[in-house]
Amino acid sequence: METVVIKCGGSVLGELDEPFFTSLKELMKDGYYPVIVHGGGPAINSMLDLYNINANFKDGLRVTCEKTMGIVEMVLSGQTNRQLCGILMKQGFKVLGINGSDGSCLQADYIDKQGLGYVGKVNKVNTDLIKMAVESGYIPVITPIGISEDGCKLNINGDYAAASIAKALNAERCAFVTNVDGILINGELISEITDLEIENYIADGSIYGGMVPKVNSALSATAAGVEKAMIISGKKPFYKNNCWHGTAIAAQEGVLK
Repeated sequence: METVVIKCGGSVLGELDEPFFTSLKELMKDGYYPVIVHGGGPAINSMLDLYNINANFKDGLRVTCEKTMGIVEMVLSGQTNRQLCGILMKQGFKVLGINGSDGSCLQADYIDKQGLGYVGKVNKVNTDLIKMAVESGYIPVITPIGISEDGCKLNINGDYAAASIAKALNAERCAFVTNVDGILINGELISEITDLEIENYIADGSIYGGMVPKVNSALSATAAGVEKAMIISGKKPFYKNNCWHGTAIAAQEGVLK
């Protein structure tokens, strides 16, 4: 079973366009099984504002107290997951929304309970649950919420959750959906790049601004042991005629093809 993990950030959920869905259908026609992981940062921030709860971050991770965790789960499982599942269903896909804590799909440890609160890192993925869904013809749409050994829900960084799932499934690749075609260097789309080249381009300023966190998302996948990561567009075709379109990223040369 050849799986592909696709991470949709909360900021791009409303921007997915027809070419994205066409590519997804072609991907499945060619025998790939997509697994989708999504975020919901903007919607979480809006809900926290509504409840007058401050949004704090430390080292790029959301500091998550018990009240914040309740908001995170409410938004991810009750709003953004429903939104994305609805969008996919309207396009004719069979989908199954899964809260990451359901069936111990994403088992996690606290990263720093005192400093970050209910924030975790995935230590085990229930691949049987995910495979059961895809083998039944469904696209799993998973929230990045983990379950700890003591039964508490933990907030997982969506990029790290996607990377962990891709690694556990031995996925063919892990693709990160953005609102751009891929990595542009001097105005030219780079189709293939290694993590060392990315570091050099960031250092010399060729990769800058909003592209830096997008690239770091893909690097989180290769750092987790995923051989191939992609930065793809949610507005243009990312897969056509058995070819991927975007920027392929690998930890070393020779594994990009």
